Amino acid sequence: MRRYGPAVLLALVGAAILRVSLFSDLYLRYVQVGLRPYLVVSGVVLVLLAVVVAVLVRTAGEQEDPEDPEHSENPDSHPGHTHGPAGPRVAWFLTLPALALLLFPPPALGSYSADREADRRAARGVGTFPALPAGNPLDLTVGDFGSRAVYDTGRSLTGRTVRLTGFVTGDADGTWYVTRLLVSCCAADATTAKAEVRGAGAPPVDTWVSVTGTWHPEGEPGSDAAWPPVLDVTSVRRVPQPDNPYEKR
Repeated sequence: MRRYGPAVLLALVGAAILRVSLFSDLYLRYVQVGLRPYLVVSGVVLVLLAVVVAVLVRTAGEQEDPEDPEHSENPDSHPGHTHGPAGPRVAWFLTLPALALLLFPPPALGSYSADREADRRAARGVGTFPALPAGNPLDLTVGDFGSRAVYDTGRSLTGRTVRLTGFVTGDADGTWYVTRLLVSCCAADATTAKAEVRGAGAPPVDTWVSVTGTWHPEGEPGSDAAWPPVLDVTSVRRVPQPDNPYEKR
């Protein structure tokens, strides 16, 4: 049975990839939606490779001559046992990470990752932004709200009621933010967009909320005083985490 270790490991990793990409939307915690086909293909290839490896191992085992002294029951005559029986048994522990990935997929990035990026902003110049659609409240991404609040010299957010959805992060002084992580490709390149929330108490950190309110201008466009943007809220509503917890950068 020990000979099948590589095949089992390949099968577990392939099954884990297929679980998060083919049979659920969990892959959105890690990569953008456009990468789903590549994940599915990778998972299928790994499972098929596991089958091939298992067949080859079994075929090789059936071809061994049990009467051949080279394959006697003396453990010392088996090249695979030169390090003692503990070696192959320990190797099975390599399957544990793959099994954990299959059974317990890691959660999406949250407040810890956002706090690490709290002082990092995209380097962009101030200027005018396209006009916003009519209607109130206006659903905006946290990233778009932040860009307009900080860099838009046309002040397109003035007088508009907006609705933002994200998870809660906070500072030690009690200030809290509605936050989203922005990705270009996958979770590894995530950066932070957030808006300070005023006028309502803070829900628990990492709670997903939908907040409605109006922009509170501070500082000149592009200045340090304009960051982070501020939202005077009229309502805060808890919502479930969306299937895709990230915004496109």
